[in-house]
Amino acid sequence: MGMNMPVRRLDLGYFVRPASETGGPQPRVEPALAYLVRHEHGLILLDTGIGKGDPETEAHYRPRRRALRDALSAAGVALDDISLVANCHLHFDHCGGNPLLGGKPILVQDVELATARNGDYTFDELIDFPDASYEELTGEAEVWPGVWMIPTPGHTQGHQSLVLRQTDGTVVLAGQAHDFASHFASDQLARQAALHGVEQPLPTYRHWLDRLADFDPRRVLFAHDCSVWEPSQSTI
Repeated sequence: MGMNMPVRRLDLGYFVRPASETGGPQPRVEPALAYLVRHEHGLILLDTGIGKGDPETEAHYRPRRRALRDALSAAGVALDDISLVANCHLHFDHCGGNPLLGGKPILVQDVELATARNGDYTFDELIDFPDASYEELTGEAEVWPGVWMIPTPGHTQGHQSLVLRQTDGTVVLAGQAHDFASHFASDQLARQAALHGVEQPLPTYRHWLDRLADFDPRRVLFAHDCSVWEPSQSTI
């Protein structure tokens, strides 16, 4: 049985991924999206925007930030109103606003936090700041009724996604589990082909799609893509 948990997407700016990282001849502009979830226990915020990098990183990605405070204010919410923070992972473009939320529990996979603290991964001041209050998860957990954190490794070893069991179906806030909705769709089809016994060769797919399938997702949303995945048989 699902719950009514309205989800609001927050625009926290964008950055420019250089051609050397896109696999093509052109750079690509990617949004930095966070998600605000209204639950009967309080407000959940998944990801907090682009942090301040060093000069080299700033020049490399040319970020344009929208302040978390402003994005929340446009949604009628103040920083103090947030009850629970989650980061899909701890790269600087996902946890930049965390230091504004000291004292609030931040859900993170234990392996992700350990990797971040090991250096050469993110910016230390975005991880260990005054009143940083991590709740480390080891694998999946139902953190509030109908709210699940599910490990979705790949982009990073400790990547996680937020699964919401809504009254009208499951919504997955996938973060950067896939860079694009189209990549998620391709993986879904590869999984279906494998399950249907289509002969090899077939593309591989992320193994955790099997676990997400248990939730029968109705919509899947992403951190760097405004497109939304829906199952092919869904009502338009």
